Amino acid sequence: MAENVKAPRGVRDILPDESWKWAYVLGRTRQTAEAFHYSEVHLPVFEHTELFARGVGDTTDIVEKEMYTFTDKGGRSITLRPELTAGMVRSYVENGLGSSSSPVKLWGYGPMFRYERPQKGRYRQFWQIDFEQLGSDSPLTDVEVIMTAVDLFADLGMKNLEVVVNSVGCPACRPVYRKVLLDYLESRRSELCETCLSRMERNPLRVLDCKTDHEVVAGAPAIFDSLCSECADHFAAVKEGLARLGVPYSTDKTLVRGLDYYTKTAFEVKSGDLGAQSAVCGGGRYDNLSEAIGGPHVPGVGFAAGLDRMLLVMGEQGCSFGPEPSVDAQVICLDESVKLDALEILYRLRRAGFNADMDYQKRSMKSQLKQALAGRAAAAVILGADEISRGVVALKDLRSAEQKDVQSSELENALAALLDEGK
Repeated sequence: MAENVKAPRGVRDILPDESWKWAYVLGRTRQTAEAFHYSEVHLPVFEHTELFARGVGDTTDIVEKEMYTFTDKGGRSITLRPELTAGMVRSYVENGLGSSSSPVKLWGYGPMFRYERPQKGRYRQFWQIDFEQLGSDSPLTDVEVIMTAVDLFADLGMKNLEVVVNSVGCPACRPVYRKVLLDYLESRRSELCETCLSRMERNPLRVLDCKTDHEVVAGAPAIFDSLCSECADHFAAVKEGLARLGVPYSTDKTLVRGLDYYTKTAFEVKSGDLGAQSAVCGGGRYDNLSEAIGGPHVPGVGFAAGLDRMLLVMGEQGCSFGPEPSVDAQVICLDESVKLDALEILYRLRRAGFNADMDYQKRSMKSQLKQALAGRAAAAVILGADEISRGVVALKDLRSAEQKDVQSSELENALAALLDEGK
């Protein structure tokens, strides 16, 4: 006997007991996007590999270790997208979206793919929401993007929101900091892990992202003293904007994010109790990404948040996901002779706007009622040959167990009244 085919390691099925929560979060996300005037886009799940190699950075962990890359039948190197920002910028440039107005506000969601060790809340196929603003270099655009995330998470009920910000400089001033940081790291070389030693040679700022060499990272010089006047002014304006809006924030000199395209602002939004903060999104400014992938100069800023991470935090904090899916009425047949009559009533209710269902198998009334309760039905519409002959149906309130006969022609009104009583 052949062995059952199972899902590959690191991916999972989103089943009905969880998918309704995803739908709730995506629905609230869409409302936030509309309130902030973002336009929704849907991008390909695979792109040319060079988009990520040039845009994300060929020395990043994503490009070096985590991408799902293959050669297609035309001999082209194709990669399943590991993130959405590079694709957003590619689409903006390719489709001439900047010809109408600036900034252009885009958002989207969907599956991303990274080959990394599966663990709680982290999968090889994972879903992200992504918000981007393209075409403006104003620091207030950074503030609005951060506020998009803050308002979304607050609307979802997340508690104790805090913004953590840093500046990673620009091509003009980052080399200055790079030398200062390298001098420091050389003095602590013997204390660095192998990963940091490798990063130190190619992209020393990535050492600040190390989760192992805590003491070395904590003692590293801050970038703030090395910023050029433009980056310093930009960072000051972002912090002033957050303060004017009353948003709690802190600065973190080690916040560099894991992608090479960031310039100036880098940020995370955390949600949780003090001492146990949970980052639910990360983002920042990427003014040179478009040029890196062969486009014109297009300043941009945005953020991404993992849906799995968001749901985990919401669950831990007891946030509401709205009402669970339910059925207004379950149509129940007492015998097979009235199956077509039941089918007609079922579709009458659906066309009148009710959520309704029925059993198509030859189950007993007891089994059909059990199915109705399992589906959280508010009412049962019961009919047999006797009810049909009298032009009535039995309407049973499954919450109170009260049952009465109603004229079939008045069923919609009677069901509406029953549902109103239960609110």
